[in-house]
Amino acid sequence: MAQQVAVPKERYIPNGLKFAFGGLSGMAATCVVQPLDLIKTRMQLSGGGRTSFAVAGEIIAREGFFSLYAGLTAGLLRQATYTTTRLGIYTWMFDSYRERNAGAAPGFGTKTLLGVAAGSVGAFVGTPAEVALIRMTADGRLPMEQRRNYKNVLDALLRIVREEGVLKLWRGATPTVARAMVVNAAQLGTYSQAREMFVTYVPDGILLHFCASMVSGLVTTIASMPVDIIKTRIQNAAKGQSQIEVVTSLLKKEGVLSLWKGFLPYYARIGPHTVLTFIFLEQMNTAYFKYT
Repeated sequence: MAQQVAVPKERYIPNGLKFAFGGLSGMAATCVVQPLDLIKTRMQLSGGGRTSFAVAGEIIAREGFFSLYAGLTAGLLRQATYTTTRLGIYTWMFDSYRERNAGAAPGFGTKTLLGVAAGSVGAFVGTPAEVALIRMTADGRLPMEQRRNYKNVLDALLRIVREEGVLKLWRGATPTVARAMVVNAAQLGTYSQAREMFVTYVPDGILLHFCASMVSGLVTTIASMPVDIIKTRIQNAAKGQSQIEVVTSLLKKEGVLSLWKGFLPYYARIGPHTVLTFIFLEQMNTAYFKYT
């Protein structure tokens, strides 16, 4: 009687590490692209038609080169909360689907739904850090007497609670969650799909991750910019100004096309950030399987 050979069970990364790898990959990417995030925020808050290069030059001239990294602590906390949650949940749900379906990967529609679910939860968790990030990156454009001058993200969060109340940490949570649903539906679903399409032509590795990420970043930018700009204006609004007033004023004074203001720095930020996040994430996953 022939001896049956056991088929080795496919290995999966423990759930705790999925969350940790997601957060660490996002934080590493943020250290690289933080200046682009700051330029993007300044352009979204500006009523003028200046280019991203003009805005960057003005920031450096007025505030110094290192001001391009203003709000870095808030950016890192945002990744530690938002990206840890969204990538961890997405990877967990993705692997759970494969386990229940004999190793078959979910289709594009299912990937999109997984991305929406993961992104909405992650966005709600990360909204306080998002509020601090928007305010810290926008501070330098204000007159000296109007600046909030937060020392770091912890100081920002504590002062918001003390001066405005704890619920203000979730100011703009609705557009933040809406943006995240759009971003993650486009980003996570498109990345997985593009990766499967490119793998036939590009060897698995950093080049494959780069190609899939750039496609994902472009789709994400086009789809998510309007919601992102509305979110930014709401979170930076003066105390007492309602969300409806912020949106109405934006559309009335600057027009519908202003919803795509800062497209270049937004894509220049989200493209490389997507690329670096997924490259770091894939490398961490590879290292785990190699050394454990």
